[in-house]
Amino acid sequence: MTEDREGARRQLRETLREARRKLPSTARVAAAERLADALLALPFAPRSGPVAGYWATDGEIALHAWQLRLPRDCIYCLPVLGKGHRLHFAPWRAGRPLVQNRFGIPEPDVPPTELLEPEAMRMVVLPLVGFDRRGHRLGMGGGWYDRNFAFRRNGPAPPWLVGAAFDLQRLDHLDAADWDVPLDAVCTETAVHDHRSRSEDPA
Repeated sequence: MTEDREGARRQLRETLREARRKLPSTARVAAAERLADALLALPFAPRSGPVAGYWATDGEIALHAWQLRLPRDCIYCLPVLGKGHRLHFAPWRAGRPLVQNRFGIPEPDVPPTELLEPEAMRMVVLPLVGFDRRGHRLGMGGGWYDRNFAFRRNGPAPPWLVGAAFDLQRLDHLDAADWDVPLDAVCTETAVHDHRSRSEDPA
């Protein structure tokens, strides 16, 4: 990736992050509820097993409504950063202890024996900065999800990878790198973009 291209991506990240930070709290709460509806209605939404979300920061769309409404046999997990850019997941529910990771993001404070590998997830809801109509995701640039879900480039199969975003984060086009892992779907407060079939339906 050229220096100019990476510079353009950095500027795009900051523009989109600033836009989502400016959303009023009432819009955020309503968007989180509609997002939960969309995630629960996905045709591949698991009825049981471990599913992963994220702790919303920096204006990201929140997942608390989805977490509270998950089927009772689903186990909600949060990501835990490991050594060597290894990503793990730990079961978490409100009230359980949290610690801040190296980026200041809360993650479950659990022993290593409770950590789950990416392959064990049934569905993973990913944070993103931007996305396009083909399911390409613009993240923060660390490559955590792309590295740890590289096995998903072999074809569509669980764990399903779903981006969560506000409508304002949608872009016409993103240049994908060779290592990028496309999303199976993106859900926003108004739409479901199902990239497995390239269809888009109102949420």
